[in-house]
Amino acid sequence: MSDLDHVFSPEGPLAETIPGYRSRIQQQEMAQAIADAIKHNHQLVAEAGTGTGKTFAYLVPALLSGGKVIISTGTKTLQDQLFNRDLPAVRDALKVPVTVAMLKGRANYVCHFHLQRAMNEGKFYSREDATYVHQIQAFAENSGTGDKSELTSVPESATIWPAVTSTRDNCMGQECAFYKDCFVMEARKRALAADVVVVNHHLFFADVMLRDEGVAELLPSANTVIFDEAHQLPEVAGMFFGEGFSTSQLMELARDAHAEYITTIKDCTALPEMTAALEKAVRDFRLIFAYESARLPVQKVLALRNFESAYALMEQTLAALAAVLETQAAREPSVENCWQRALALQVMLQRWQRAENANLVRWVEVFTQSVQLHATPLSVAEGFSKQLNAQPRSWIFTSATLAVKSDFSHYLGQMGLEAAKTGYWNSPFDYASQGLFYVPQGMPEPNSPGYASAVAAMALPVIKASRGRAFVLCTSLRAMREVHALLKDAFETEGLDYPLLMQGDTARSELLERFRKLGNAVLVGSQSFWEGVDVRGEALSAVIIDKLPFAPPDDPVLSARIDKMNAEGKNAFMEYQLPYAVITLKQGAGRLIRDEADRGVLMICDPRLISKPYGRRIWQSLPPMRRTREVADVVEFFDSLPVDPA
Repeated sequence: MSDLDHVFSPEGPLAETIPGYRSRIQQQEMAQAIADAIKHNHQLVAEAGTGTGKTFAYLVPALLSGGKVIISTGTKTLQDQLFNRDLPAVRDALKVPVTVAMLKGRANYVCHFHLQRAMNEGKFYSREDATYVHQIQAFAENSGTGDKSELTSVPESATIWPAVTSTRDNCMGQECAFYKDCFVMEARKRALAADVVVVNHHLFFADVMLRDEGVAELLPSANTVIFDEAHQLPEVAGMFFGEGFSTSQLMELARDAHAEYITTIKDCTALPEMTAALEKAVRDFRLIFAYESARLPVQKVLALRNFESAYALMEQTLAALAAVLETQAAREPSVENCWQRALALQVMLQRWQRAENANLVRWVEVFTQSVQLHATPLSVAEGFSKQLNAQPRSWIFTSATLAVKSDFSHYLGQMGLEAAKTGYWNSPFDYASQGLFYVPQGMPEPNSPGYASAVAAMALPVIKASRGRAFVLCTSLRAMREVHALLKDAFETEGLDYPLLMQGDTARSELLERFRKLGNAVLVGSQSFWEGVDVRGEALSAVIIDKLPFAPPDDPVLSARIDKMNAEGKNAFMEYQLPYAVITLKQGAGRLIRDEADRGVLMICDPRLISKPYGRRIWQSLPPMRRTREVADVVEFFDSLPVDPA
């Protein structure tokens, strides 16, 4: 028996020390494949179905390898879970003397400089912020890390946080009076000294691509890089391989420059006029977009009335502010920082407008308060493969959703992983007895006007059979709101008292907590609830999906990729759009069965699963549940389940 076989065996250290641990052959095999990849500096792409225990499957060989390991996760929540729970549990079980550190982006750490300035200014957006700032000050004086996630009394969404944390733009670096006490620098020192460092995808790419200090310093000494939730990497990498800027950067510059006027250069009377002019120009630029939460192609943006004049005014007011800051820059390092930021932003505005790089797709994302102007590469494969081949080390990519059936070619091509080995491990769950897959008959085509009404009507008997306890996952916010309104009316008409929740009513974590506690709720959600959500037990017994999650064809980056692939003689639908939809659908379907005791019904309303030739390829990629088209089978399935006496 090898060391790994012993570790994962029913008599091994994991079983001895970790409550509820079960030995699984899939987990052992995956761990062995990862250990081999680490030993030989290989690239490994590994899909492991829900319940495989992929976290332990990569942690055990990583901790036993003796080298430096970077683990990158999809979210900060998973990052915290790894660092605070899973890593210490495995390290203690293996009894290995491994040091562990966690590194987040600088916006997650309280900044002494900005905190003091906020206290001195005393200008806050709300009364709550004035209260929160004193709690943050007390926290900063006593915390060992300065990580804002540890200060639970101040909500993550509080408007005070940007005022008391730093950004890449406004960090003073070694010029800062608080440099020796800086929480960001301390976190980086701990990370440099540690054997295992936990980061997240956004930080990894931001640091490596933009050459900030964090991960870019760690990579040269790392023997192994492990990406968990690796299906998110193509989109995250695209953000950082591209170019662009946000109008919020201009607003922050204006506010920081105005703060310098108040605190250090009161005699520069031209400054407040310049900062006010820039703020007004940015707000006026936002107002030309009569949209919110929209992604617009550059052609549509350039055709907007007043776009060019509003953009030019932003450039002019930014240049005027830069000119004033230049006259004052020598007086104070913080003023020089504002001047340098103004110059850098001028370059960004000019580059985006000139569009000199033909490999980048320009597009715009509109938010409530800001506008983000992107220039995204059509492919990240070339840029990422340079990182992969920079020096010998092992790269592990793992997720529950990377393949179509067991074919990884879509993912390998996206990420430039031509040399990678692949591994595919099915879930150990008994899907045939634990779940039922239902595709209703008589659904209209997904693009027909009455489709949302049909979804709500078909979902209602399933929700009644499951006694609430359902997720209704929609592919767009508009469909989500429409289906929610239809279900609300239907519940009232039929006298159903299941609590009806909707994404956006409150924070995702609070909604999930309410859903779990209520025990018979129906939650209607969109993108936020398709992945990274874990509800075990009877509280979630049905997952209803409105349609196949094809990316909208008018998405600016997707449409450019489709055009490029078709021009190259490829079939963009089969090679790109379909695999994307399958991987996303697998994430949504994966919400249903989370452990060996779960039972439930997966309902996908889209008739294309049956009517289109590609439908077979899609459902063959889903968990192997018993399939039906009869709602009577759904009712019978739920009737056969033991009823909780409570």
